[in-house]
Amino acid sequence: METKDDLEISTTEVAALLKEGTVTLVDVRTPGEYEIARIEGCRLVDEGLAKEIVETWSKDTPIVTVCHHGVRSLGAAEYLRRQGFTKTRSMRGGIDVWSTTVDPSVPRY
Repeated sequence: METKDDLEISTTEVAALLKEGTVTLVDVRTPGEYEIARIEGCRLVDEGLAKEIVETWSKDTPIVTVCHHGVRSLGAAEYLRRQGFTKTRSMRGGIDVWSTTVDPSVPRY
C-alpha cells in the first residue's frame, strides 16, 4: 500500500528535477488560477491533455502534479497511479509553497 509520503515530492526536489529536465509538470488547477500564477514549463491539464496522458504517455513517464496547496494534485497523482503510471507524484504544498521556497516571483493568491 502506498503512503502519502510515496506520492509527494518537495518543491525543492521538483526544482532540481526541472533543472535536470527529467520531469513533466502537470498543473491541475483551473485556467483562472493558472493565469494568476504558474511555474514556467508547467502544462495546464484540460480534458484533452488528460486523455492524451492516460491513453498515449508511457506509464514510466516522470510526472509531478501541481495545484494551489497540494490537495487536488495529490488526488490527480493517485488517479494516475491507478491508471498504471509508476513515477507520478504530487508537489507537496502546491504552487503556494513553490512561491515561498523556490521562486518568489510567482504570485501567491
